[in-house]
This record gives sequence, C-alpha cells and structure tokens, in this order.
Amino acid sequence: MLIVLPPSETQARPARGRALDLARLSFPELTEARSAVLDGMVATSARPDAVRRLGAPAGAVAAVARNVDVRTAPTVAAGRLYQGVLYHAFDPATLDAASARRAGRRVVIVSSLFGAVRLGDRVPAYRLPICAHLDGLGGMPEVEVYWRPWLGPVLTEAAGRGVVVDLRSSSYASLWRPGPELAERWVVLRVPGSPHGAKATRGRVARLLCTEPAVPRNVRALAAVVGAAFDVELHPPDRDRAPWVLDVGPADPGLSHQRPR
Repeated sequence: MLIVLPPSETQARPARGRALDLARLSFPELTEARSAVLDGMVATSARPDAVRRLGAPAGAVAAVARNVDVRTAPTVAAGRLYQGVLYHAFDPATLDAASARRAGRRVVIVSSLFGAVRLGDRVPAYRLPICAHLDGLGGMPEVEVYWRPWLGPVLTEAAGRGVVVDLRSSSYASLWRPGPELAERWVVLRVPGSPHGAKATRGRVARLLCTEPAVPRNVRALAAVVGAAFDVELHPPDRDRAPWVLDVGPADPGLSHQRPR
C-alpha cells in the first residue's frame, strides 16, 4: 500500500540540525532533479521579484528570503517538518513503534522542492508553491510541469502491487497521475464539508491506515478498513484510467478507540 500525502505550507523551523544532504534522501533517482529545483529556488528567491515569480502571497516575503539559505539550513524529519491541519491529525510522532515502521514504508509525501520524500527524510523548511516559475529549469520553468516526468516512474515503482491511497489536495494531484497499470488500485478520498475538516479527515485516515497491521489487497478491502472507523461509500471509476473514489464522512462514534488523536 502506498499512501500519498501533500506537503504543508505550515512548517517547523528547526533551530539546529545537520544541513541538507540529498544523497541521504529516499528515491535517489530524483537527486538530479532535486538539485536543479533547489538551485532554481535559491536563484529565484534572491531576485527582487521573487514573491511574484514563486507565486507566493505578499505576506510570505520573509519565508521566501529564507529560501536562499536552504542548502545550509537545519533539517528535520519530514514527518515533523510539516505541521498543517492534515499532519496535526495524522500526528506521526505519536505512533507506536510498529505503526511508525509501517508509516515509514507506506507513506510518501509529494513535495514541490524534493519531488517525493518519506517521513524520515531530513529536509529544511522552505516556501515553494507548486505554481512557481524558477530560473534555470530551461523550457519547463514551472515546478508542477518539471516534476511530472520524474515522479511517474519513481512513484509507480514505489506503489508496487499495492493499493494507492491518494490523500493529496487538488493542486498536488497534478504532479503525479497514476498510469493505467495502477488504475484498478488507485483510490482518491473525497471528504464533504470545509477544507479544514477535509484535511483533518485525510490525516485521520492516514493514521488509521498506518496503525492497521494488515495490508488491504484491493480497493474494496481498503474501503472496508476505513469503513470500520468512518462512514464511507465507494464509487468505481467512471471512465478509463480514472481512480476509484472513496467518500469519507464522520468517524463512527462507536469506534472512537480506533480513531487518531
């Protein structure tokens, strides 16, 4: 099973820790692309029009300026770096040892700066919207477009024969779309209600799937696991190469012991 998460703009800013070492990150096939995006982000962030080029809000001036020092900035495990609503609900730092090991194997975070990382990969804080246009990326200066050919083979291999549980936001979903070989095993969660509530539910589902010892063999088995703790409704693909859709409602109050904190 591959659980695919988006990153979070809300990030920790570690005061100390070793500097970034690309050679230590998961998916070494992405090292060349990571280096190019890093260089592009640093160069672009030093420009007078950096905020506009990166597509960042006006209030992100200080965060964009810190991008210039990203290669020497302290790093922290990705599971601790991202601190938005989804990650607050997921709360990987409080998983028991067995669940943490499963999370390390099952979860991949799709990142605008690093392409894809595991929870234990040490990375620095950064500000890089997916729509950013970076210097030095040649004919594909937009980060979203640049990553697509790199991530396809890497994440397809990471998925193996398992179910792909896609918990990404719509903006990050464009970075990788599972190919036809994964279509029957690809499921996207759809959560009604506010964006805040949807993010929290996705985080709780991620936690639930990391605490589950058994690996669901197919999408229907996955829906049964999630349905033990949440109201769910599974919809088959409505066209070729489309994902299954799992509507996820409120958690079952009778199964509160299964719900994440």
